[in-house]
Amino acid sequence: MTTPDTLVVIEHGRLQAFAFDPFRICRELGIRPVLATGDLSGYLKSAARDSVEKYVGAVIETDISDARGIVAAIEEAGVAERLLGVFSTVEYSVVAAAEVARAFRVPGLSPEAALNARYKQRTRALCAAAGVPVPGFAWVESAAAAARAAARIGGPVVVKPPSEAGGIGVRLCAGPEEAAAHYDTIAAVTDRRGNPRPPGALVEQYVSGCQVSVEVLHDGRAHRVVGVTDELFGPRPHFVELGENYPSLLPERVRRACADVAVRALRAIGHDFGVAHVEVKVTENGPVLIEINGRLAGAQITRLIHEAHGVRLPREAIRLHAGLAPDLTAHRDRAAAVRYLTCPRGGVLREVRGRAAAEAAPGVVEVEFYVGPGDPVRSPRNIQDVTGYVTAVGDTPGEAALRADAAAAEIGFVVDSAGPETPPGPVAILGRSGACDDAATSEYGPGEALR
Repeated sequence: MTTPDTLVVIEHGRLQAFAFDPFRICRELGIRPVLATGDLSGYLKSAARDSVEKYVGAVIETDISDARGIVAAIEEAGVAERLLGVFSTVEYSVVAAAEVARAFRVPGLSPEAALNARYKQRTRALCAAAGVPVPGFAWVESAAAAARAAARIGGPVVVKPPSEAGGIGVRLCAGPEEAAAHYDTIAAVTDRRGNPRPPGALVEQYVSGCQVSVEVLHDGRAHRVVGVTDELFGPRPHFVELGENYPSLLPERVRRACADVAVRALRAIGHDFGVAHVEVKVTENGPVLIEINGRLAGAQITRLIHEAHGVRLPREAIRLHAGLAPDLTAHRDRAAAVRYLTCPRGGVLREVRGRAAAEAAPGVVEVEFYVGPGDPVRSPRNIQDVTGYVTAVGDTPGEAALRADAAAAEIGFVVDSAGPETPPGPVAILGRSGACDDAATSEYGPGEALR
């Protein structure tokens, strides 16, 4: 009889080297990782091609949006009898991973809970019915209905597609007219993976306050809170995450209240296995649920947890999906922070300045860029517009945050403003916050305010 030794990993995020962490972790644990992907050519064309050849045990090419097709492809590849589990770090594959795990009777989140987390209207309805604090909301399926919902809710509203991630398609709308217009925008485009979006949108009350994420792991017996992270966002009307602090700077009583809301929300949707990333906003009336993701946190949050406490959450999640017991024991008591870099003006990137100074700044452990000279850039609207990041550590969350801010301020982007967003114009040297460098203070167009 064949001994199970294989974990199928359904897709993952950006094709940089760190995206291959699940495969490297599998190798460390003595597990054979198999990549299920809809397009292997994207991996082979990327800078991380060597990682595919080095870490991936085998590749299954199939339509990753179709769970039944993935099941058939796993069986055809002869992987089924060796299967320990199925895993994905990607929002768009959470439901498929759960359905495939159930089909093979290996550890996994229940497909019902995966659907409840994946589709925001289901999350809202179930949590509201369970008494979890949520913003006022309405599910709409037309622009006219979006306008009526905005009028009924009153004040500014947030309009978002039902199944995206990273702030894609999320917008603050001042009133009914803007809500209707944004509904049409959402309906007119495909999702991040190029697939048609499910019809409809969520219109919800805008609540102000600071936002945190709560990382939670269900080990098959109970929910265990890993930690609470501050999430820092750019200006409205978009919701672009520009940084994180771990642990949160908020008082312990507030962090506990946020964790309580997160766990209550997970119970309300039936979450019964694996890691969840739950976003909560701290308002003047207490914590309010914003979103549930039935997967590991994206961006650099798991990196911050590792730098601060020595816990490798991706490793423990993979152990859990492979049928092993996770270990969340903290091995150190520090803090970490990340600041994401963006180009405040659209155009073509000509040069990045200040990397050496940022890397030499106190506490900095990594400076990374997603773009290089010649790449198109635009002012930030969602996570896809982030151009890189700076990660720093410290003895306290405040020290780590200040160090990350200081290092990020060293970075400047030289952008040729001739591009799809702006008319042809001079070069602007911009910091991540949009401020002009001294060498570029006269390079804004007539009538443009210096901020």
